[in-house]
Amino acid sequence: MVNLIASINSLFWGSLLILLLVGTGIFFTIRLRFVQVRKFRKGITQLTGDFDLNGKDADHNGMSSFQALATAIAAQVGTGNLAGAATAIVSGGPGAIFWMWVSAFFGMSTIYAEAILSQLFKKKVEGEVTGGPAYYIEELFNKGILAKVLAVFFSLSCILALGFMGNGVQANSIGEAVQNAFNISPYITGAVVALLGGFVFFGGLKRIASFTEKVVPIMAGLYILICIIIIAINHANILTAFESIFVNAFSTKSILGGFLGMGVKKAIRYGVARGLFSNEAGMGSTPHAHAIAKVKNPVEQGNVALITVFIDTFVVLTLTALVILTANVGDGTLTGITLTQKSFEAALGYSGNIFIAVALFFFAFSTIIGWYFFGEANIKYLFGKKAINIYRVLVMISIFIGSTQKVDLVWELADLFNGLMVIPNLIALLLLNKLVLETSDEYDKIHKL
Repeated sequence: MVNLIASINSLFWGSLLILLLVGTGIFFTIRLRFVQVRKFRKGITQLTGDFDLNGKDADHNGMSSFQALATAIAAQVGTGNLAGAATAIVSGGPGAIFWMWVSAFFGMSTIYAEAILSQLFKKKVEGEVTGGPAYYIEELFNKGILAKVLAVFFSLSCILALGFMGNGVQANSIGEAVQNAFNISPYITGAVVALLGGFVFFGGLKRIASFTEKVVPIMAGLYILICIIIIAINHANILTAFESIFVNAFSTKSILGGFLGMGVKKAIRYGVARGLFSNEAGMGSTPHAHAIAKVKNPVEQGNVALITVFIDTFVVLTLTALVILTANVGDGTLTGITLTQKSFEAALGYSGNIFIAVALFFFAFSTIIGWYFFGEANIKYLFGKKAINIYRVLVMISIFIGSTQKVDLVWELADLFNGLMVIPNLIALLLLNKLVLETSDEYDKIHKL
């Protein structure tokens, strides 16, 4: 079963979804006149306009723009930022990082469109604001039966992929890392993570917003600082690292010891796939957070959404890649989180291993919170608020089980349902592109952008 689903995922994520996701990004980049460049400064300006550490802006009417951004980044910046860059480098060579940047650049326009549509079609369900792809997918084909089927299909895929399976494998990463660094049983870790998660879940929107806007800036800031310190320690290899990225991106020849015979095709495949999987542009996950931001105009949240992809890929993923490339400890046998740990250890000693374990805990736990929230939005869409407490308990059970079991099959299933989410979301984005363009242009004329 694992091999069968892995084969499907290899085909799905190896070509089909990459072409669809990047193609959609290129389409919106052209249609929106390189919005990721034009609106980047505006997004940075709006980023911290309503920054507040107490979560007090979150209520039944939604959350602040910064809280929505923090919740989106909580989901985006996870274990993939620690292991994803390493996997891309080993599988596709250093040139994969270049293609990771390319996919992220185009993905910024896609996530801009997602945020605008999620704002335009957000709804109040039993007195609470909610939204996401299911709501704008439902608007297709004059709200006909096909649109409803696609919306329900998306919602079920999201709940399974993120709320249950995804959170199980995130918890598994935490359990493994804690056991390796501190020799603590995964059963203990699983119970603690499940209880901590439940504490946030049952606190509702206000507690989720309060958690993400506190933890995400500290988590990302500290990780960025440590990465910069390690790169400074390895400063003699910085130019070589960048040379290996750019040359290997276009060359079929061996560039760096340990990464032999990596061609352009592999560099593109693994760079694009890992980049999109990390920043989630076009997958339909982050619009659930952007939908409930309290903004005067949908485009304002689109401007902020651009920055989430930039932070995830151009900052966090890139710094991880540079730590790995400047450490140069890869010999072809190390991969994933192990390669990342060894790269940090090379500069910081065993404390580097501990740091990665702690960072992985916060990265994965914040992703659990974000993915729980995305699943909750779809529970509301399908069943209303009455089913939320049952969903919360089931997610806690998934976290505990995921922490204590080998979850190869669950990982593959999570990847599959992640891929299935993409199809109805991209259909809606492309068919509603005119509405995105009109909304964006109207805002630009008013603000002379």
